[in-house]
Amino acid sequence: MSKREPPPHRARKRFGQHFLHDRNVLAMIVEAISPQPGERLLEIGPGLGALTIPLLERAGRLEAIELDRDVIPRLAERAGPYGELVIHSADVLNFDFVAFAGSGPKLRICGNLPYNISTPLLFHLLESRAVISDMHFMLQKEVVARMAAPPGSKTYGRLTVMLAAHCTCEHLFDVGPESFRPPPQVDSAVVRVLPYDKPPFPVPDPIRFAAVVAAAFGQRRKTLRNSLAGVVSPEGFAAMGIDPARRAETLSPAEFANLALTPAPL
Repeated sequence: MSKREPPPHRARKRFGQHFLHDRNVLAMIVEAISPQPGERLLEIGPGLGALTIPLLERAGRLEAIELDRDVIPRLAERAGPYGELVIHSADVLNFDFVAFAGSGPKLRICGNLPYNISTPLLFHLLESRAVISDMHFMLQKEVVARMAAPPGSKTYGRLTVMLAAHCTCEHLFDVGPESFRPPPQVDSAVVRVLPYDKPPFPVPDPIRFAAVVAAAFGQRRKTLRNSLAGVVSPEGFAAMGIDPARRAETLSPAEFANLALTPAPL
């Protein structure tokens, strides 16, 4: 008797799954990553292995984090002929990247990220940037626009500033919904994120920096005088030469860092 084929895996809404199937787009992503043998490659959310297989063909070895336990045996079987795949069954939002990297080479991280966790995951990865060489992600196009936005633009915001303190973000190319199964209701984009070896400006107190940025963009239509009331004093604005009548989207990331250097009002 012939071996019975398992039923096709259906994307799960609770995992935010949209499986990429467009071979041209996959080839463009692999080319952007340019994986090499001997590198510490880590894929987030490999799903059914559309990106995993071409990465394995180029690198020979790949590690992956997958939450959906139902796809893991399928993925392992499919990847077998192409190289060594090590799958970690885990929730990436709770994954300890620093402990995982250990004293080995820095991680090269990639993946088609679930849109419902993309922003918290990016903040989680920022905390582990010391062990990360680079990141290449497929994300909602709107998120990528916010990541790489210049000051003064409509998409410039909290995510932009928090990332800019620690890394560069480059919008590589867009991907339409037709490249996925099932098609998402939004456009997607691929972004390259490179953590700085030496940050462009100092952030000695990351907690205060995050608080200043969050407060400023929490009421972005208000002037800084109002949105940062109780967070930055009038003397703090004066000391840094920043007009409190400005709005959050007009400040550069470095200016936010300067405001975070001032003491909180008593």
